[in-house]
Amino acid sequence: MRRSFKRLEDFSYTPDHETSLPTTITPLGIHKVCLPPNKTTFQALKQSFSEFFFPDDPFHQFKNQSFFRKLVLGLQYFFPIFQWGSEYSLKLLKSDLISGVTIASLAIPQGISYAKLANLPPIIGLYSSFVPPLVYAVLGCSRDLAVGPISIASLVMGSMLREIVSPVKDPVLYLQLAFTATFFAGVFQASLGFLRLGFIIDFLSKATLTGFMAGAAVVVSLQQLKGMLGIVHFTTKMGLLSVMSSVFKRKTEWAWQTVLMGSCFLVFLLVARHISLRKPKFFWVSAAAPLASVILSTLLVFIFKDQKHGILTIGHLQEGLNPPSANMLYFNGPYLGLAVKTGLITGILSLTEGIAVGRTFAALKNYQVDGNKEMVAIGLMNMIGSCTSCYVTTGSFSRSAVNYNAGSKTALSNIVMAATVLVTLLFLMPLFYYTPNVILAAIIITAVIGLIDFRAAFCLWKVDKFDFLACFSAFFGVLFLSVQMGLAIAVGISMLKILIHVTRPNTVILGNIPGTQIYRNIVHYRDATRVTSFLILAIESPVYFANSTYLQERILRWVREEEEKIQTNKENSLKCIILDMAAVTAIDTSGTGALAELKKTLEKRSLKLVLANPVGVVMEKLHRSKTLESFGSDGVFMTVGEAVASFSSLLKEQP
Repeated sequence: MRRSFKRLEDFSYTPDHETSLPTTITPLGIHKVCLPPNKTTFQALKQSFSEFFFPDDPFHQFKNQSFFRKLVLGLQYFFPIFQWGSEYSLKLLKSDLISGVTIASLAIPQGISYAKLANLPPIIGLYSSFVPPLVYAVLGCSRDLAVGPISIASLVMGSMLREIVSPVKDPVLYLQLAFTATFFAGVFQASLGFLRLGFIIDFLSKATLTGFMAGAAVVVSLQQLKGMLGIVHFTTKMGLLSVMSSVFKRKTEWAWQTVLMGSCFLVFLLVARHISLRKPKFFWVSAAAPLASVILSTLLVFIFKDQKHGILTIGHLQEGLNPPSANMLYFNGPYLGLAVKTGLITGILSLTEGIAVGRTFAALKNYQVDGNKEMVAIGLMNMIGSCTSCYVTTGSFSRSAVNYNAGSKTALSNIVMAATVLVTLLFLMPLFYYTPNVILAAIIITAVIGLIDFRAAFCLWKVDKFDFLACFSAFFGVLFLSVQMGLAIAVGISMLKILIHVTRPNTVILGNIPGTQIYRNIVHYRDATRVTSFLILAIESPVYFANSTYLQERILRWVREEEEKIQTNKENSLKCIILDMAAVTAIDTSGTGALAELKKTLEKRSLKLVLANPVGVVMEKLHRSKTLESFGSDGVFMTVGEAVASFSSLLKEQP
């Protein structure tokens, strides 16, 4: 009989031009298992660094180019406006003008509404719909992302800052903290992009975000009862019980005129939204509905003088461009920690939505969005915005959907939107004096309803019960505790899920599909049958310090259960344990140590431990740690089938 290896030297590295696995087959059909080609420490570090930070190889386009061409490509890479701007045409301009004006009709009332949601002066919402879109148009690489304030970031910023600083009693300090939080949000976002650490935002799973956003949408809607009912004195807390208690304790402040107007316009906005959802070609109905509501309600208040009969209005809004606010950034004082914390949380939320929205519409138009470049663009946009009287902004799903349906071709639609907002800031501000607050509340409710995704929750229930539990935990955390606690729960559950998968990896028993050399999970494939005297286990995870002890204990438990089963059924005794390592993509020193210790433990019980199909990285680690020596030349095989064939022959030869 010939083994797969005769000598330990067979584990040596092969030259670079001989990296493929040998095709020669021994009489038993056993292939050799080779180590990957030898690399210097520098080569290994360079490859690891490249794979970790530059998986998409963003600089491949610069290879074999002249200096001038590299300069042009560099400008286009860091400033995408030079790329699409060099190919721009009048035909594209027509589409971008239409989409820009369309999203402006939605951005103006939403900007005012979301600023009030963040407890900021309404004019700040318009400022935030002017400068950030201009910055993004230069730096952003999405053709469809429409930039501006969003409801979730506005709600979180408002709730976090208001817990410590009152926007009514100390409005200047509150405004300073809002701008400072925006600055730190931008620094955090841009840093993630520059350092190519965008994977950090992926730690918020889709399930927890679904629950968090649904809970936040309910909380936002309940908060708007203040405007919908005309209540003046309202709770500053965000929890469901506090809000509902405040609503019914202030029944004497309810104004029937406000309730009537709010209900009518809310129905109008919801019907417009429903029409656009059912028939996408009528997208302009829901896009124009908020501005139409603002204009119509303002005219009604002005004509009937309803502000004297219980309907509260916005009042005077300052005309003119964004005033500089760099001198208002708060870097020294007892509230700096609050600003930093608020900035980090709102930065993560806005970045998550912006990247997700950008990638969604890029997929629909079959182009790619560089996530790290988007982080830099959004981060610099917020840093510049914090110095020009803006608060946290990002790509809004509602505005981007309108932008996409309106036929936008490039980021110029953001410039058109900003120009429309500019005209509003310079000439139209007095027209908002009679705009009722109840309309802003109705607009917010209509916008956030889309964040409640019942279909996604139902899908989570069908597919993954743990994800469903995570979703509802985040939802009820926001609803009954606070927005911050709900977010903390969402993050905590996401991390818990990762820890569970890392520390408790799956192991399964494999069986042979009759008539083949294929081995599959016996639970999954009922035709798969166990091989007499063999216990074949598959490890479906990398082996790290966090799970090596668990795997060792779990494998020994499999062995014990198998031996008990054999004894009960009076079958042939167990002789060999084969570990299928195909899914083990990595291993560390704790993992190699656990394998060596497991082998010694099994040998004391006269059981043979064999490895099958280890990948190159694992083979290299086993070799460098000397673990491979303990397994010997007959302890590693290319496939499970070859391992079974080899040891079946040995068992037959034994008396």
